Amino acid sequence: MESTRTDQAAGAATAPDGRRVSVFADDALGRHDAVGLADALRRREVSPDEVLAATRDRLAAAADLNAVVGSVFETPVAGSPAGPFGGVPTLLKDNSDLAGVPTGVGSEIVREVPVSSHGPVARELLRMGLTIVAKSTLPEFGLSASTEFPTRPPTRNPWHTGYSSGASSGGSAALVAAGAVTLAHANDGGGSIRIPAACCGLVGLKPSRGRFVLPTVEKMLPVPIVADGVVTRTVRDTARFWSEADRHSTRSLRPVGSVTGPSARRLRVGLVLSSLAGSGIDDATRRATEDAAALVDSLGHRVEPIDRLPIDAGFPDDFVRYWSFLAFALQRSTPRAPRTTVRDFDPLTVGLADRFRRDAWRLPAVTRRLRRAAADYASMFASVDVVLSPVTGKATPPLGYLSPRVPFDLLLERLTDVAVFTPLHNVVGAPAISLPLGPPSPAPLGVMFSARQGDDRTLLELAFELEQAAPWPSLADSGTGTGPASARRSGSSTA
Repeated sequence: MESTRTDQAAGAATAPDGRRVSVFADDALGRHDAVGLADALRRREVSPDEVLAATRDRLAAAADLNAVVGSVFETPVAGSPAGPFGGVPTLLKDNSDLAGVPTGVGSEIVREVPVSSHGPVARELLRMGLTIVAKSTLPEFGLSASTEFPTRPPTRNPWHTGYSSGASSGGSAALVAAGAVTLAHANDGGGSIRIPAACCGLVGLKPSRGRFVLPTVEKMLPVPIVADGVVTRTVRDTARFWSEADRHSTRSLRPVGSVTGPSARRLRVGLVLSSLAGSGIDDATRRATEDAAALVDSLGHRVEPIDRLPIDAGFPDDFVRYWSFLAFALQRSTPRAPRTTVRDFDPLTVGLADRFRRDAWRLPAVTRRLRRAAADYASMFASVDVVLSPVTGKATPPLGYLSPRVPFDLLLERLTDVAVFTPLHNVVGAPAISLPLGPPSPAPLGVMFSARQGDDRTLLELAFELEQAAPWPSLADSGTGTGPASARRSGSSTA
């Protein structure tokens, strides 16, 4: 496989602020989701070559989003044709290993050496039949909530190119929303599946811990917070992915099984509108969450306000200390390019690592308290089945608001205000799903449903019901974007 890693903006014009980028077209991909495309491939309504050609054209048309690392692979890495997603193109986030390609982790200074073998995430995607065509962008080490860089152009939101696509799976989310691929790899250490899904109008499930293969390094952490998964445009794609991933997940979890629609069960839904940090949410976020609560109530579920989560008030500070520890460890363990020092990393990485050095003595106590949070979280589900909350404390921000060029103390304050609802589920290992139930203008806004550890199935059943009751908009319906000028194909079916 050949892959030339160049500046992510090379050869692409910068998208003017305020433009929509939709690359849906009448080609082999049509308006299929991943399940529909896999079915079309199995029925030979479209060929693998047509699908790959259409994907290349769409990725080229979406170049303004700056969401692909380097270039699209000359030779894609094809998965098992017998897999449930046999022949469906996808992207691998650039913090996961793919043989023959460097793992850049979003950094501008890492030593770019091709890795020798596939990592566990790539192996699982290939087992499912997915074809990896490129790697997607992330901020350095996935530490930020926006995919922005110190010197390179940012990854842009296809709904409004002046806004953030979220992070750290911002590249994957931007390209799925724009229509370049049907689903893409994402991972989440503090909200990095759910936040970009919310920013880009997608479905993003952070699964229960153990639901998907864990990278070796993650198993060694005192609190394993990262979960891998995908971002998608439809609930059925997410449900099918997790049904298949379950085949290789831990046996200690209740299987997700095949989820194909809503459940008849009516749920007790706790409504949370205040964050653990005590920071307020903005008006748009509050309205979107309250509207989602009204929708849930109209469907016969019982919504009950929860004034305060039963979690220690010091949790937000402890999570930031742990986050700083991870930045310090990554900064010290990642091979750098020649003639660079640890001070040359992204300013956010440097600032977090410096913060950890001052607080390093606190880590053992921080770890103990974070581990205890799981029991407190579980106690909440004695009285509710699901919790509804915002995904973020603020609506999708414009580019620059979370830029690494913002002074560190101000940036950390902004990040903790934005990523204030999501980290809890990473620490306790519980599932949570972002659904695009907020208004899509100027950029989408999601809401989050969470459940007890292992109860991913309930979230998927509820997501199916909400998608049917209030279908969310797609850029496939946008007439204001830009799409491929070539690779047109008549008669393609839609899903």
